[in-house]
Amino acid sequence: MRMIALACAILMSTAALAETPAASPPVGYGAPIGTSDALTLIQRAIERSRALGLKMAIAVVEPSGELVAFARMDDVPYGSIELAQKKARTSARFRLTTASAQERVQSGRLSLLSAEGFVAIGGGVPIVANGRVIGALGLSGATAAEDTALAAELVAQ
Repeated sequence: MRMIALACAILMSTAALAETPAASPPVGYGAPIGTSDALTLIQRAIERSRALGLKMAIAVVEPSGELVAFARMDDVPYGSIELAQKKARTSARFRLTTASAQERVQSGRLSLLSAEGFVAIGGGVPIVANGRVIGALGLSGATAAEDTALAAELVAQ
């Protein structure tokens, strides 16, 4: 049932994106997200993940990609720890979602595969305030589509 709900949310998001012009990317970087805000975001991610029956590794980074806060829910694969951090780091440093990076790599529009820590798989979303990237959220533990949908939902709140 949760897969159907997430699939519907992703389809609705995709349809909405197709109907609206592409949003302009953030113009630059802002002051880094604070620890308190990062921890609040992680707590919301844990609560929402539990409600959806998901188990996640959750990373919040500042614009440079350096870690501000991290949590790993019980029974999340250890590989998800590094992956969540890399998703957040990629999203912050390149000011784009990792789902967008994944689509661009697959379509041949982006060939940046050698940057250290660069990950092109959904689940990383920039945190933007006043048009500037102040950090990013990276999730890992479910499918790339589920990681993407949940990260986008959490950052939009």
